[in-house]
Amino acid sequence: MSTGRPRLDPRGPRFGAAITAVLLLAVIFLSLVEASTAALTLLAALTALFAWGAFAGAGRHPYGVLFKTFVRPRLAPPTELEDAAPPTFAQAVGLAVTLVGLALGLAGLPAAVSIAAAAAFVAAFLNAVFDYCLGCQIYLLLVRSGVLNRASGAVDDA
Repeated sequence: MSTGRPRLDPRGPRFGAAITAVLLLAVIFLSLVEASTAALTLLAALTALFAWGAFAGAGRHPYGVLFKTFVRPRLAPPTELEDAAPPTFAQAVGLAVTLVGLALGLAGLPAAVSIAAAAAFVAAFLNAVFDYCLGCQIYLLLVRSGVLNRASGAVDDA
């Protein structure tokens, strides 16, 4: 039964979360070896990617495009599709976390870069490895409490 909302192959966001987790580990490593300019630059790139996913939607994220083009054709069809709204909201949560780290890093607090990267890494790792999306859970909690309403939209089979 179609709800009219965008739908995603649930393996796509997990694929993106795996790439994101690796890149966030790189930010943490660069911060620990005091390569703060490189860490800040990589965090800025990740912040831009989170913004892309938050504003364009999880199905239109560059990692989603990579998944649809190179990975999904090699897999069996998904058993079911999921609503795109929770993963898109999760991208917005990632954007908020990395944006705070980026802003504080630019303000001269290099430790904020590694702290923000570590917080975002935990969420990306949980999604990639255990299929547990923290941002999605926050979204569902906000919908259930009436703070957010589910929006309708077109089908996107990412």
